[in-house]
Amino acid sequence: MDHVAGYVLCLDMTARDVQDDCKSKGLPWTLAKAFNTSCPVSEFIPKTKIPDPGNVKLWLKVNDQMRQNGSTSQMIFSIPYLINYISDIISLEEGDLILTGTPKGVSSVQEHDEIEAGIEGIVTMSFKVDRL
Repeated sequence: MDHVAGYVLCLDMTARDVQDDCKSKGLPWTLAKAFNTSCPVSEFIPKTKIPDPGNVKLWLKVNDQMRQNGSTSQMIFSIPYLINYISDIISLEEGDLILTGTPKGVSSVQEHDEIEAGIEGIVTMSFKVDRL
């Protein structure tokens, strides 16, 4: 963890309809992950603001309705474990992001939905879902 500069809140969105279409045609899923607003990233959070990354409360609302509310303490693998595992396979460089997963409650969203997400007491971000 000595090499971790900080954290960001990211939302890894997927266009499931596009993904399903690509799957049915045996095509790569790239287009399902590459659309406007497909991976919003919060402002940078220095690691001093999150002294225990293993116990961070995360939440997400869609159109002001709570959809996800959980903690990194519920993750299958700890953040130090994930960093160690990934760095054994991939050379990590300054500025690289590792998206670690999401609390239960994943559900579909529609174009123009308003999404608000946050790390309790640390950062919030909001955006409108946009599709190409």
